[in-house]
Amino acid sequence: MKLNDLRPNAGSVKKRKRVGRGIAAGQGKTAGRGTKGQGARSGGGKGIYFEGGQLPLARRLPYKRGFTNRGKIHYHPVNIGVFVELEIEAGTEVDLAYMVSLGLLRKVTDPVVVLGDGDLNVALTVKAHRFSKSAVQKIEAAGGKAEVVALV
Repeated sequence: MKLNDLRPNAGSVKKRKRVGRGIAAGQGKTAGRGTKGQGARSGGGKGIYFEGGQLPLARRLPYKRGFTNRGKIHYHPVNIGVFVELEIEAGTEVDLAYMVSLGLLRKVTDPVVVLGDGDLNVALTVKAHRFSKSAVQKIEAAGGKAEVVALV
């Protein structure tokens, strides 16, 4: 085999069908469009969403209104009652890495909001991206601290 002998395998490359190039070419005259009608015209044919005259799906469904903010941050909620259920010792620093190790988060980079559902009876230093007012009150009432961490 030489470089000047390289060619595709037999049958792997199909010749392009050139339509409308005379009767002898096999696809002359109507060029595979049939005779007359909507499909024979340029730009003719049904629309991609045409459903044969029944009310199209886009019109059957309720309208989607407003706009979706693609930059919205979806915070993962963590309630302070979970810290009591997991029996975390007093004085422990509950940061994002610790929450991941407890299985409360999947990744350290996940945005977290600490909410105030449940009662806290141990002093903890909790680090998160956001806190609800009730969560801050309950953490500080138990003798702990709520520290806000910047989003990465």
